[in-house]
Amino acid sequence: MTHTKCLASGQARSRHALVPVLFALIFGVAVAQAPSPVDQYRSRRLIMVSDQIEARGVRNPEVLAIMRTVPRELFVPESVRPQAYDDYPLPIGFGQSISQPFIVGLMTELLDAKKNHRVLEIGTGSGYQAAILSRLVGELYSIEIVPELARSAVETLRSLGFRNVTVREGDGYRGWPEKAPFDRIILTAAPPEIPQVLLEELKPGGRLVAPVGAGVQNLVVVQKSADGKTTTQSVLPVRFVPMKRGTE
Repeated sequence: MTHTKCLASGQARSRHALVPVLFALIFGVAVAQAPSPVDQYRSRRLIMVSDQIEARGVRNPEVLAIMRTVPRELFVPESVRPQAYDDYPLPIGFGQSISQPFIVGLMTELLDAKKNHRVLEIGTGSGYQAAILSRLVGELYSIEIVPELARSAVETLRSLGFRNVTVREGDGYRGWPEKAPFDRIILTAAPPEIPQVLLEELKPGGRLVAPVGAGVQNLVVVQKSADGKTTTQSVLPVRFVPMKRGTE
């Protein structure tokens, strides 16, 4: 009797001991299956590219591949990070914004930048467009008129390992004559018309992509021929922040 009783008690203890073990196993599986914040952003990044960019006609495989890997959430303020992959622009402070993902993809494709190109960007903003372009080009020079954004973009780009991007605080209307001419130029803010200095800094055979207009804006592609003449093609209506002028 005693033996039987002890055995029964041991079985009861064994069953009770299994409960936390089973709970731990089940809980462990649940934890393993729950996506981490990094995984959540990666999943949303892939959806952004397929649904917002590729589905709307951006086909360049390099552009699509790069936009699947660059962490857009790290180029926006923490307060709007949950919206980083949504289909609209987001504020980045100082009256500026990061462009809608589709527009970033489209402008990058239209620029048609190559590994041997030197590129000028007007309007660094948070640095996201620069990060995308840096994977496509040899050298990227970017001008930002807002000092705080210029400094923040430098820190973000450096921390993520984008080494071929040089950012400086300055007035995009003045260009970057020390580094000109450029194979490609891209504007991420809209001037009423394309500054002449930027057209002069564009190499023959080069290309410029920009939103242009006061009030009504259009995204345009400017091609410069070997003899220095330019032709302009309008792509689609857009809405960008105005391109600011510096003070003397």
